[in-house]
Amino acid sequence: MGAPGFRALRGALRLAAVGARRGYSTWPAQALRMDYQDAIRTLNTLQTNASYLEQVKRERGDPQVQLEAMKGFLERSGLKVEDLDQLNIIHVTGTKGKGSVCAFTERILRNYGLKTGFYSSPHLVQVRERIRINGQPISKELFSKYFWQVYNRLEETKDPARASMPAYFRFLTIMAFHVFLQEKVDLAVVEVGIGGAYDCTNIVRKPIVCGVSSLGIDHTSILGDTIEKIAWQKGGIFKPGVPAFTVPQPEQPLEVLRDRARESPCPLYLCPDLGAYEEDKAFTLGLAGDHQRLNATLALQLSRMWLEQQGYQGIGELKDLWPGAEPPGKKPVPLAPVFRPSIAMVQGLKDSVWLGRTQVLQHGPVTWYIDGAHTTSSVQACVRWFHQAALNEEKPVDGSEVRVLLFNATGDRDTAALLKLLLPCQFDYAVFCPNFTEVSTVGNADQQNFTVTLENVLTRCLENQKMWNQLMEEKVGRDLWLSAPLVLEGVGGRLKPDPLRSPLLLVPSVERPLNANSLVFPCISHALQWITQGRDPLFQMPATKGLHLHPVASTGAVLLKEATVIRVLVTGSLHLVGGVLKLLDQSLSQ
Repeated sequence: MGAPGFRALRGALRLAAVGARRGYSTWPAQALRMDYQDAIRTLNTLQTNASYLEQVKRERGDPQVQLEAMKGFLERSGLKVEDLDQLNIIHVTGTKGKGSVCAFTERILRNYGLKTGFYSSPHLVQVRERIRINGQPISKELFSKYFWQVYNRLEETKDPARASMPAYFRFLTIMAFHVFLQEKVDLAVVEVGIGGAYDCTNIVRKPIVCGVSSLGIDHTSILGDTIEKIAWQKGGIFKPGVPAFTVPQPEQPLEVLRDRARESPCPLYLCPDLGAYEEDKAFTLGLAGDHQRLNATLALQLSRMWLEQQGYQGIGELKDLWPGAEPPGKKPVPLAPVFRPSIAMVQGLKDSVWLGRTQVLQHGPVTWYIDGAHTTSSVQACVRWFHQAALNEEKPVDGSEVRVLLFNATGDRDTAALLKLLLPCQFDYAVFCPNFTEVSTVGNADQQNFTVTLENVLTRCLENQKMWNQLMEEKVGRDLWLSAPLVLEGVGGRLKPDPLRSPLLLVPSVERPLNANSLVFPCISHALQWITQGRDPLFQMPATKGLHLHPVASTGAVLLKEATVIRVLVTGSLHLVGGVLKLLDQSLSQ
């Protein structure tokens, strides 16, 4: 947005502010013209730029002070913390699977005829995916309405003594509470952003029930570098007297959760295996992968407890007495009771949808296996799912199957550990790219990210490629598939993005040659163009005329054009997954 547009925007905000003070029920016409894209662009100004973010990390103060600041922003927006009690919240945290748990839980409770709110992060394609009513992202009109309503109130209440505006995630959290209250939902399923104790969603005083999904190592610069420290943060969402549930965890973090529950104090229960509920046959889950069974059992317990606390009938006959018995091995947390799930619960598990998690899309000869796994434990689960899903597909008669990995990892994650877990999938090519759908993100406000720089993300991709090459070299001579004809000896190369020409322009590297079949692209669309080689009408053939191409790019293009089946696993980052889905399923942008 240029300077004139920004001045017009500011002027409209002032008009709206005057109208609000005078009690007008509608905004001036100029303010009404501020559409969804204006809202998203303004929202993006609340992102912390990359250099400042690093400074904040170095100078991070008392997290409790940050939580108090969140309460201040909420009050400035026109709400009090007590108002959130009306939302009948289900609060869910965890390292992996918390979004899936929320998706299962929301779908189950919607089957009871309840009007549901669901707040999650991050979004995949459009920001409004984060705030859902009855399972659907709020409309662009509703998003714009509530965005400007909250933004305007915060603008009105700025003063020198207080931080002027909340950051991106804080703002969206406040906005979600406004949406759910004004749209009169019966309940809100709220997914924690990062951690729990000091997450901005933790201003909630009285949730109906809390849940903790599987724990692991992630966000170590914020939460701590051990699973025990991370468990302490996650247990911070427990509230006095509010029942909490978790899934089987390693013994040490489970003990931490138990201690946090005792401090609160609140009852904490361990969910039984999903098989304990199943009688005649196994439940059908809408989300694929064996690891989803843990998420499903937690969702069943959360749903049943919410319904019980709200006085609902027909919520499933108990098989065990409440509270649960001590689990085998004398673990410190009692088992939750097993019950016979109602028809609505079983159907809810089956009908659940959560895009970007163990998702399969078929595009002609190309099958896309899409999963936003980004921790060691979730990538392990992703690999198991990919093996099962790929094995269930029919094998080409002539054997011409090509496997491609499309990968990116961001933040403080251990890329080497993640990539090492992916080696057994026997990929013929590994492709790395940033989380940008195009070289320029100017026209795509929903996916702009000012917390990183272009130089940083491209450097990270090259580092990821180098790590993959090293891992491949270490396996040479140990794995038979490395000597197969599809494996190429390429000269290490450095990709130089040139939006005026082709994405495949390479600057030769001075490093030693590598036994590797990997490529780096400056954006997702260029990577998908090379992978599909014109065999998907959504993507053009990559332009190569007059360019010096990497040997892997040239030879690989021939093999991809001739392959009967191409299987592509997209993983490592939910933001990467979102960019891929935006290009593969254009309805998600509408």
